[in-house]
Amino acid sequence: MVSVALKDRIIDRLTQYGVLARLNKPIGILILLWPALWALWVASDGKPDLLVLTVICLGVILMRSAGCVINDYADRDFDPHVERTKQRPIAAGKVTPKEALIVFVAMCLCAFALVLLLNIYTILLSFVAAFLAASYPFMKRYTQLPQAYLGIAFGFAVPMAFSAQTNSIPAIAWVMYLAVVLWALVYDTMYAMVDKDDDLKIGIKSTAILFGDYDRHIMAVLQLIILGLLISVGHMAQLGAFYYSGLLVAAGLSVYQQQLILHREKALCFKAFLNNNWFGMAIFVGLLLDYLLR
Repeated sequence: MVSVALKDRIIDRLTQYGVLARLNKPIGILILLWPALWALWVASDGKPDLLVLTVICLGVILMRSAGCVINDYADRDFDPHVERTKQRPIAAGKVTPKEALIVFVAMCLCAFALVLLLNIYTILLSFVAAFLAASYPFMKRYTQLPQAYLGIAFGFAVPMAFSAQTNSIPAIAWVMYLAVVLWALVYDTMYAMVDKDDDLKIGIKSTAILFGDYDRHIMAVLQLIILGLLISVGHMAQLGAFYYSGLLVAAGLSVYQQQLILHREKALCFKAFLNNNWFGMAIFVGLLLDYLLR
């Protein structure tokens, strides 16, 4: 029989690994999942293959979690100096860097095992996706645009969803991908605004720092471009009123987010970041209804 002490140890390790992977904070999973679902519904004309849907959803969860783990590993020397991150498992000494790497590799292998259930094209694309996800956390040391790289990395679920469903990546997929990349740039800049003061002290680069006093204006322009690209997606996919109604709601949420970040208050910037979950959901609900009620 397993001793009580060993059982407690196992539970503690699993709990810490769950916190390390941010499984206790599903907002990141949701924000990454919505674009994957957009892509699947458009690629399949509203009737996604059940296996593809399952693999893509589980893959998003695993790769987002793996991304959090490798991010904390990469930032292990910075996180103890940032108020918002100093209690993360590695920063607080509750998980060792070696443990984090093992967890990261295990999650990536699980995600790859899932991808093996799909077509060869998607399997090959998964190597690109894995490289982007693993390299993203280190970009904040070398580029002023790590938030754009985040979008490139985690928005890659869009072409992979099209590939898995149709064994091809049509032009509409790349239009949607560009919209998702820019969307990630916007919401992760809002997130970075929360840490801006700490990042300046320790030398971390971000678009919140790069954009300076023009941060809100640049994000407003990007939000308009995102909505324009999503209108193009609707035109290319011959979508109807329900989809455009979803976009209208998303536009209203973008205006609300601009109001939240108006004075760059940290708590409100974080609230604006969280609000992007509703942005993604509004678009998906519009898509879902458009295909269901045709």
